[in-house]
Amino acid sequence: MGRGPAKPSSEFMVVGRIRAPHGVRGELRVEVMTDFMERFAPGSRLFVEREEESRQVEAARPHKDVMLVKLEGLDRRSDVETLRGRYLLVPRGEAMPLPPDEYYEDELVGLRVETAAGEWLGEVVEVWWTDANEVYVLQGPYGEVLLPAIADVVREVDLEARKMIVTLLPGLLPAKDE
Repeated sequence: MGRGPAKPSSEFMVVGRIRAPHGVRGELRVEVMTDFMERFAPGSRLFVEREEESRQVEAARPHKDVMLVKLEGLDRRSDVETLRGRYLLVPRGEAMPLPPDEYYEDELVGLRVETAAGEWLGEVVEVWWTDANEVYVLQGPYGEVLLPAIADVVREVDLEARKMIVTLLPGLLPAKDE
């Protein structure tokens, strides 16, 4: 067992968020925030946000729009009631490799976004997952801007330079505040 995070950080990656207890035997209703379902396989280890030690997954199964997860040492509803809203995390060193041109959400947050002509559009402050594609939420001179994460818009992501180059499609930008 290793030391755990106080909150999600550059050393840890979010794989899920605890929505609520399920039943009376310590199961958790978890919103899955990873494409790698093996993170929840029995025997794997997860950190619960604000806990010092990782916990072993004892069981997990899909249920409606969540995963029901049973973690070691949490055997009653009262054990998990206070965990609502906390993240489930893994050390960044255990990140699953991604295909080219795919990024982890927390790698994108904070990127400077500009057009190919160099116009600054803002900074990625959040990533939304939709059925069709991800959406990058920017905050900048145009206020909040929603950019679809599609090839026609996102031209280049340079994690080293902390920059994203985009091509704007008609209607993506609101009028600038005057």
